Amino acid sequence: MFIHQLKQSIENEYKAFHYYKSMYKLTDDPLWQAFIEHAYEDEKSHYEMFQQLHYMLTGEFVQNPNQELACYRLKDGAKKALLNKLDSIETYKLMLLTVPIKQAYNPIFIALHDEMEHAIRFSTIFNAH
Repeated sequence: MFIHQLKQSIENEYKAFHYYKSMYKLTDDPLWQAFIEHAYEDEKSHYEMFQQLHYMLTGEFVQNPNQELACYRLKDGAKKALLNKLDSIETYKLMLLTVPIKQAYNPIFIALHDEMEHAIRFSTIFNAH
């Protein structure tokens, strides 16, 4: 179960990175840009940590994750991002309770914390538009 959730999380983090990069281009507000940039940099980090963890557990990397379609409206993107963040928080909370090795705890904890922070950032963007 943990390996399946980890693989799905790798794919989701990859999609989120690309989606948020497309969102970044939809605003010229420096605060919103900073919020979005912070999120996509974290997503890149989660993707890399999770790939490393997947390799530790299986001896393989997750190959060729799909990219998300680009975001075309900031408010819609913020809403979608917020909903995705809330789903990720639930997934990472469950994963944290079932880590199969000690080395899995930190990446899952970091991602869980970051996703909560991202939910606040995207909620702020959504509510401002």
